[in-house]
Amino acid sequence: MDNLDKHYKPKNFSDRVAFGFTKFLRFLADAFFRKKYGHRAVVLETVAAVPGMVAGMLLHLKSLRKMEDDKGWIKILLDEAANERMHLMTFIEVAKPTFLERLIIMIAQFIFIIMYMIIFIISQRTAHRIVGYFEEEAVISYTEYLKELESGQIKDQPAPEIAINYWNLPLHSTLKDVVKVIRDDEAGHRDVNHSFANILDGRKINEDNKSYKTSNQSKKKLINNE
Repeated sequence: MDNLDKHYKPKNFSDRVAFGFTKFLRFLADAFFRKKYGHRAVVLETVAAVPGMVAGMLLHLKSLRKMEDDKGWIKILLDEAANERMHLMTFIEVAKPTFLERLIIMIAQFIFIIMYMIIFIISQRTAHRIVGYFEEEAVISYTEYLKELESGQIKDQPAPEIAINYWNLPLHSTLKDVVKVIRDDEAGHRDVNHSFANILDGRKINEDNKSYKTSNQSKKKLINNE
């Protein structure tokens, strides 16, 4: 893809907080997992599946409470959460997480659900910006993972059946093919969440954001029409 290197430069205090928070979590992930990309993906995809579900739920309740249309945001966010969950299901087959990693997953998920819900209630714009930066880091991580696979430093293997079925991949696909489609998913989530933050900030989406490629037509329609 030609948009893998996209980066949204922080423009205000909220953006800088979101960016700094993301870089801090990236530092922790790098320190704990180093180059154990499969195990890193298991834990991080568990966390990544939280924002879409939390945001979708809160917007659903807001729509009911205010009796206003959500402009399609709820479906996009819930689809994002479901997509991230499938990333997790895929890497569980690849990495075979240990008991310790499963315990870390439960703890991380519990903490992050509460944390993200509070952030979203206080500032929806900041919450979406955080996810945008999270996804930027995810694209970087999967690019590094792919390089290790292509160089042979990490042994390639047949793609899990669940991934072949979900992404409609050819039967002979390998882990490299799976990493590529997951990376594309993350790039789409990055673009949508940065665009959501821009919309909530009252700024027009710039030409770079308009050129972002997203993973379905509803996302494109929302970004271009708002």
